[in-house]
Amino acid sequence: MFAKRKSFNPKRRIASAPVQADLDRLAGEVLYGGNPEHKRNPGDFGLTPPASPRRTKTLCDGAGVFSRALALELLREGIRRGLVSDWNGTGYPQNVWSVSADGVPLEAQLENPANGTYHGYPMPEDDAFREIVISKWEAAHE
Repeated sequence: MFAKRKSFNPKRRIASAPVQADLDRLAGEVLYGGNPEHKRNPGDFGLTPPASPRRTKTLCDGAGVFSRALALELLREGIRRGLVSDWNGTGYPQNVWSVSADGVPLEAQLENPANGTYHGYPMPEDDAFREIVISKWEAAHE
């Protein structure tokens, strides 16, 4: 039996004032890789193995993310809306957040800093940072 996560990274922060031109450039550069541990349905991600869901991981299936194109668009939209971790405008931020069409907050982590590739997953329901992500997502859409 696995133990439910008791705490999440308390250092996570959404950058306070990223420059929109930097965000727009970044959104055009990033790539989406994926992680089979967050997939029940392999979709078109081309992962090896195609899917390897783990009980301790949240699954993209629950957020309605079944294609690489959708995952990449959510990643880019999170960047355009400024939902990136502290970042100096160069390189790639460690985290990017977005919200699916079904209202599920998502977190992406940088997996390859050499080329800006991320993998993402739905945020666990017991993660209090979810509410911050939803609030900032909605405010950035106004």
